[in-house]
Amino acid sequence: MKFSSAWGSREVLDAVLVRPDLVAEISADTAIDRVGVYRHPLRYMRLRDRR
Repeated sequence: MKFSSAWGSREVLDAVLVRPDLVAEISADTAIDRVGVYRHPLRYMRLRDRR
């Protein structure tokens, strides 16, 4: 999995995958513009235990 440091940047950031005990549930839609950028913010719903 690769993550960039900014929109349009080719600099790759290191990522460390973890197994969380607590997760944040969010709500999102799929509104994407012509260049592939998500246009609507995520909405926080609640914290919950990992299942």
